[in-house]
Amino acid sequence: MTISIGCDHAGFPYKDSIVRLLKKRSIEVLDFGTNSPASVDYPDFVHPAANAVESGRAQLGILLCGSGNGVAMTANKHQGIRAAVCWKTELAKLARQHNNANMLALPVRFISKRMALSIVNAFLGSNFEGGRHEGRVKKIACV
Repeated sequence: MTISIGCDHAGFPYKDSIVRLLKKRSIEVLDFGTNSPASVDYPDFVHPAANAVESGRAQLGILLCGSGNGVAMTANKHQGIRAAVCWKTELAKLARQHNNANMLALPVRFISKRMALSIVNAFLGSNFEGGRHEGRVKKIACV
């Protein structure tokens, strides 16, 4: 499995811990930055991470910013992306199971690093259930 990751300066403090977790799980990581706490514009890092998922270079993606909202809004501009802001493990599981989320957006100013790692594990450990959810997910795409 390959996962793309992108963050802004607010998300940067958690990124390396998440990358280490992914590598420990033998997951390949496409790291689109940022690579420092210097102020940056999150779309510059989110669009390449979302493109990797949308094109199939990565199966899933993880995005980090202060609230999770900016990175999720940016990623969701991509037709093939379903990014979910999650601040609890239960939300991450449901995002995968019911919404077939393919990108996780973490609000690092509102969760601990330990919680972020738990959420990542929950996201990765869940799969889309299909069934009654399939038709709903298909209706997400603009036509």
